[in-house]
Amino acid sequence: MAVEVFDGNTADPKTLGSQIKKLRHRFKLSRVVLVGDRGMITEARIRDEIKPIEGLDWITALRAPAIRQLVEAGKIQLSFFDERDLAEIQSPDYPGERLIVCKNPLMTTRRAKKRQALLEATERELDKIVAATQRPLGLLKGEAPIGLRVGKVLHRFKMAKHFRLDIREACFSYARDELKIAEEAALDGIYVVRTSVQKAALDTEEAVRAYKDLGQVEQAFRSYKTIDLKVRPIYHYLVDRVRAHVFLCMLGYYLEWHMRQALAPLLFDDDDKATAEAQRDSPVTPAKPSPSAQDKARTLRTEDDFPVHSFQTLLADLAMIAKNSIRPKLPGANGFDQITRPTPLQRKAFRSPRREVVTYPVDASGISQLSHSSNRLRYHPRRSSG
Repeated sequence: MAVEVFDGNTADPKTLGSQIKKLRHRFKLSRVVLVGDRGMITEARIRDEIKPIEGLDWITALRAPAIRQLVEAGKIQLSFFDERDLAEIQSPDYPGERLIVCKNPLMTTRRAKKRQALLEATERELDKIVAATQRPLGLLKGEAPIGLRVGKVLHRFKMAKHFRLDIREACFSYARDELKIAEEAALDGIYVVRTSVQKAALDTEEAVRAYKDLGQVEQAFRSYKTIDLKVRPIYHYLVDRVRAHVFLCMLGYYLEWHMRQALAPLLFDDDDKATAEAQRDSPVTPAKPSPSAQDKARTLRTEDDFPVHSFQTLLADLAMIAKNSIRPKLPGANGFDQITRPTPLQRKAFRSPRREVVTYPVDASGISQLSHSSNRLRYHPRRSSG
C-alpha cells in the first residue's frame, strides 16, 4: 500500500510516470497491467512512458473523436450489436493492440435524455437573446455584444456543435444542426476498450471487466473524500503534515475496506458478489445485486433477523460499547473496570469471520518524509476536522 501527494497544480496524466517507477523499482513488480480512464492513460503517456517499458501493459478506453474515426473508416458497424453487446476488432491505427467495442443500452438512454435536456436548456437561453434583439427598449444590437452573450450560453451547456448560428448587426437567429445531432446519437452508449494485453492472458470479457472495475476506484474516492473519511478540508500548511494527514486517511480507508468485507452480511453491501456476477449475461450490462442483497434491501433484515445497517450506522451502534470504571465507596473495596454487555447485534458483528491480517515492514526511509523520527510516525494536527 502506498500513497503520494502532488502539488495542486499537477495534471493527472503527469502523475503516471512516478507511479510506474514506484511499481517497477520500489515494489519490484516485473509484470504490471495499468487500468486507467481515458483522461489518465492518454496517447502521450502510452507513447512516452508505457510502451518503452518491457513488461508493462495497459487497459484504457478511446475518446469520442477516435471512436468516430473508427466508425467513418468502417471498423465499427452498428450491425455488431444486433446479437451481442461487445465485439473485438483491430485497426492499423493501433498496431499490436486490441480494441473491444461495447454498447450499453442503459447508457444509450441516459445520454439521449441528457442531450435533449441540454438542447432544450440552450434553446431557452438563446430565445432570451433573440427576444433581446427585438424588444422596443434596451435593444441588444451589434455583432460583438450579441456574439458575447451567445458564446456564454454555448460555453455553459457545451452545445455549440449542435447549433447553426446567424449573428448580424441588428438580429440573431439559430437552428439545430440535426445532422450532427444524429451523428452523435448514433454513438450513444458505445465505448471502446483499448488494451495491449494479449488475449491469451486476458480474454475479451475479462478485459472489459477490468476496465469497468474502475467504478470501484471512483467509489473509493467518494468514500475517501466526502462520505466516510472526509479527507478535506485539510487544516495543515506544512508539506510533511499534509502528507501525514493523507497517509493516515489512506490507512483509514484500507481498514474500512477490510471491515466492509467482514461485516457485509450486516450491511446493505452485497455479500454474495459471486452469485451477482454469475447472473450477468455480459460484462457490459449493469451489475445487479444478488438475491440475498435484494432480500436485505426489501425486508431491511438480515438472514439472522438483524436490522440491516449502513457502514456509518453500524459503527455508531458498535460505539455504544463502553468501558466503565467502577469505584465502590465501601471501605476496603477495590475499584474495577467493566465493559457494557454487548447487544445481540454487537455480538454478531464481533463474531464475523476473521480474515487474514498481513503486516508490512516499513523501513526508516519510508517514514522519513512523514516524520523526523525513524522509529514512529508523528502526527501533529494544527486543527482537525475529525
